[in-house]
Amino acid sequence: MKQKKKVGGYREGSGRPKGTGRYGEPTCSIRIPASLLPKIRTLLDNNENNLGSVYSIPLYSSRVAAGFPFPVDDHIEHHLDLNQHLIQKPAATFLVRVEGDSMIEAGIYENDILIVDRSVEAHDGKVVIAMLNGELTVKRFRKLKGNAWLQPENPKYIPIQLTEEVDFHIWGVVIHVIHSL
Repeated sequence: MKQKKKVGGYREGSGRPKGTGRYGEPTCSIRIPASLLPKIRTLLDNNENNLGSVYSIPLYSSRVAAGFPFPVDDHIEHHLDLNQHLIQKPAATFLVRVEGDSMIEAGIYENDILIVDRSVEAHDGKVVIAMLNGELTVKRFRKLKGNAWLQPENPKYIPIQLTEEVDFHIWGVVIHVIHSL
């Protein structure tokens, strides 16, 4: 007599052992509308290393005068998600902290956080993150008369000419700088 093979349902000892998944803890199943699946996957992919970091911050419709003061308006224009405002292509974007003072005249200071987009083309005048002889650096990319340079924004430093002897690769273009006052 042939024995029927069990199909579907819970079977003792089957599946992944508890706590061995991606997050090292037990998991649970949820049901969501199929139409929301792409949005939820994008949210999870974009926040893989920092789940729960998506915050909307109120943006008031009143502007702040940098000259003469003007009356205050209590109305919130909308809530602003800084991820959406500062990052156009999350899959191509990374953050890096600055060490040193070679870019102070560009408004980039020690301990600032740079938002870098790898999908933006690095052309003359862009501030870039470059791998130079095995080390990362932030400089302004310059192309002059067929020559390429990494230009510091501090007179204490000299420009670096990019010759064939230099091991060089652009990692991305700096699109925003975050620093404390």
